[in-house]
Amino acid sequence: MKMSPELKQAQENMAPGVITAEGFLGTDRRPLVDIIEADEEKMRLFEIGFEEAHEKMAYLLKEGRRGLGDPITVDDTWIVRTDEARGFLPCPFEDGVFRKVTATVTRRETDSEITFSELSLHLLEKHHFLQGTGSSFRIEPELLKETLRL
Repeated sequence: MKMSPELKQAQENMAPGVITAEGFLGTDRRPLVDIIEADEEKMRLFEIGFEEAHEKMAYLLKEGRRGLGDPITVDDTWIVRTDEARGFLPCPFEDGVFRKVTATVTRRETDSEITFSELSLHLLEKHHFLQGTGSSFRIEPELLKETLRL
């Protein structure tokens, strides 16, 4: 896939200091299109569908919000803690604005853990973007599979 003008603009928006202090790319210096293609390949390798992952993560975020900031057990399998900060974050692809809500999901039997935000869910579902290597909100496919039991 080629870097379209829209992808170039999205990558510029992902730089540190544009939308967030840290940005979305971490230490990853590859073009955005290469990051997305590599993650799509990893998701296929681990047999994880983007829609399936999004549905499970959205469910856990919703259930976790019932804890009002305290960790709660969901389906006897996960411990979920959500945090909410004031304000909103725009999508670097310029197609939405999202609350600053994060969820930390821990699988009880393995202690594997992932952290994601409302914006992370959107990036995964709509853009197949899991964030760059080294990013605080990077969603690693292997850890996603292990934690969510996909």
